[in-house]
Amino acid sequence: MINAVLYTRAGCHLCDQAKADLDSLQSAVPHRLVEIDVDANPDLQKTYGVEVPVVEIGPYKLKSPFGRQELAMTLNAERDRQQQIKELDLPDMSGLSNSWTAADRFTYWFSNHYVGVLNMIVVFYLGLAILAPVLMKVGLIGPARFLYRGYSIVCHQLSYRSIFLFGEQYIYPRMSAGIAGLETYSQATGFGEASTVEDLLTARTFVGNDTVGYKIALCQRDVAIYAGILAFGLLFAITGRRLPPLPWYLWVLIGILPIALDGFSQLFSQPPLEFIAFRESTPFLRLLTGFLFGYTTAWFGYPLVEQTMVETRQLMSRKLARFKQSQAENSQPTSAD
Repeated sequence: MINAVLYTRAGCHLCDQAKADLDSLQSAVPHRLVEIDVDANPDLQKTYGVEVPVVEIGPYKLKSPFGRQELAMTLNAERDRQQQIKELDLPDMSGLSNSWTAADRFTYWFSNHYVGVLNMIVVFYLGLAILAPVLMKVGLIGPARFLYRGYSIVCHQLSYRSIFLFGEQYIYPRMSAGIAGLETYSQATGFGEASTVEDLLTARTFVGNDTVGYKIALCQRDVAIYAGILAFGLLFAITGRRLPPLPWYLWVLIGILPIALDGFSQLFSQPPLEFIAFRESTPFLRLLTGFLFGYTTAWFGYPLVEQTMVETRQLMSRKLARFKQSQAENSQPTSAD
């Protein structure tokens, strides 16, 4: 069966004419007509709003203006194409089935709500890292240690590059960072300034105490990265997913280069490479470069994902409309009834 999809809207005289022309060709070239109101779907309205009526017949598409002759030619072309496919015993990949499965429902739902899903994932991931010091504070040591161990797989968790809660300070930088007015990591804990590998391991495993507080399970930079991703994700959702993607060169210039320079240069400030050069970044630079990286990465990536999701929503809208049309036809009583 040939499927003809008519993108239409209420009060469109050209749409009514296209439907009448298709009806008049029904006896010559039998087909199933599926009407889709573009105003009922923001993506379809954006794509076809100024072009209706639009007719899709198999892989062929007609945009206004067109008449009965063009419709007849397109229907005949699709009939010939299907006949050739049948004779060659090839799969027809251009059409959509009339079914609507659970996978279809999930795909359509996810294409409309993926930003909320991604935002919730970031909130959950960042929230569990912040939950770790809260659990330590209330005495739930086991669950807290479980979270610290889990996040240690993806983060160095060095105490002097972390954020502390419930203590005298939020940060305890190394003396080499040169932050005036703050107690340093070694002063607050009594541990070495990471001059040996053992000091480095201690700074990684030390989670805090009642005096200095307890560190978040992600380092300062990682907290800022995911905060930046979440900030743009919320903005993208509030603006209706209409923001264009950040140009790649701005992403590299603003997002990648600062964090690469600030982060890579610190590799030479800890064992066993500290003899090459020595530089310790500041909490401000870690938070700034991390946030810029997270925000610009989301700005670069989310709108590109949206472009794909627009196509998915359009495809699934067509399939849903075809399914509803098929259901309506099957529910109509036959002459024998």
